[in-house]
Amino acid sequence: MAKITARYVCQECGAATSRWAGRCDSCGAWNSIVEEAPRESPPKGLGAGKGKRIELVPLDGAAEPPARRLAGIPELDRVCGGGLVPASALLIGGDPGIGKSTLLLQAAAGIAAAGDACVYISGEEAVEQVRLRARRLGLAASPVLLASATNLRDIVASLESGTAPAVAVIDSIQTIYLDTLDSAPGTVAQLRACTAELVRLAKRRGFTLFLVGHVTKEGQIAGPRVIEHMVDAVLYFEGERGHRFRILRAVKNRFGPTDEIGVFAMTDAGLIGVPNPSALFLAERRGNVAGACVFAGVEGTRPMLMEIQALVAPATAGTPRRAVVGWDVGRLAMLLAVLDARCGLALGGNDVYLNVAGGVRIGEPAADLAVAAALVSSAMGVPVAADMVVFGEIGLSGEVRAVGQDEARLKEAAKLGFARALAPAGARAARDGTEAAIAARRIGHVQDLVDMFGRGAEPSVSGRVPR
Repeated sequence: MAKITARYVCQECGAATSRWAGRCDSCGAWNSIVEEAPRESPPKGLGAGKGKRIELVPLDGAAEPPARRLAGIPELDRVCGGGLVPASALLIGGDPGIGKSTLLLQAAAGIAAAGDACVYISGEEAVEQVRLRARRLGLAASPVLLASATNLRDIVASLESGTAPAVAVIDSIQTIYLDTLDSAPGTVAQLRACTAELVRLAKRRGFTLFLVGHVTKEGQIAGPRVIEHMVDAVLYFEGERGHRFRILRAVKNRFGPTDEIGVFAMTDAGLIGVPNPSALFLAERRGNVAGACVFAGVEGTRPMLMEIQALVAPATAGTPRRAVVGWDVGRLAMLLAVLDARCGLALGGNDVYLNVAGGVRIGEPAADLAVAAALVSSAMGVPVAADMVVFGEIGLSGEVRAVGQDEARLKEAAKLGFARALAPAGARAARDGTEAAIAARRIGHVQDLVDMFGRGAEPSVSGRVPR
């Protein structure tokens, strides 16, 4: 028998090498290569007559939609596509302390209260710690079955015996280990093997599997991306620990949309879903303030109104500062260059601070026009109209491009009492009378935006705008 030699595997990307190195050549991560003992190699040939012929079916066959089980939390059901699908696996990642365990414990308690069996297995906390959290959330009387275990063999044996539960929660997958592997828990080999075995068990027994995953300092789920390929849905829990709001975002979903979000508010009673996040994000908004603008955005299938705040101040140091919270700093630099080159509004020598109120992160380019309006408003000292919403994409030549779901944005703004909107000229007019209730001004160039705040007004060398 050939001698089995050890190999070295990167814990970030899963690349294998024959020797140790301080830096992975595939992903560039430092100190991520760990020695692992591989299994014996399989036979080189499969042999004749070993396999079973599979059945091929036509593409146009009829299939019933998958049955859904409601988790009792409308925002979680929304992100999952309308409920939990039996025999599916979901991976939830997020920063430590963001509320992953709290959300899953509340979901398990809601499903168990409806009469379905739920199992919560924790590899990081003892049973008494989970019970303490349940008492704090008012869920102590919920018929959820608890366990504290990290051995995969014991977990599989428990889930295979008796009647299969409706939902099983593993918190977290990085703490589970398979005793036939010589690597530590959380390594690439352990994550791959444990995830594959748990997903296989969930699909064979027909229960919904929740896996909690740790995240790296970059915000990605720890371990190779192969774990995300094994599961049916990948959900990220976003938000600041000191902030009230949390965002549950779906980045992969085989049974629903991949751009849906759920908004939660952290309270003493746990996480509470926010059915109308637009009104909540704008609750503390003050009108007639220069540098503040309301953006009509869309997250998944839900239109949301968010306040964008900008502050253009004189630079105190040699290099102007750019501080951005909730938006892309590279796109801010592009907008500043467009305002300078196409409109003559020189803001490059000033400190620029940009913030999306409420702890939300905006990723769609439709926020370009709202950010530009906030910047111009702050630079010229002229407030944006308090009853106006803004949306539109800005190109490098200064043109304002049309964005999707124009009608949904205007309808949400009209529902919350806004009377005016600043939108791209190329957008399709609403067909249901929305623009009759809200006066939409269509512009085709960013220069039209600057003219709204006063033609010829430019910051001086010190950064202050003449009144």
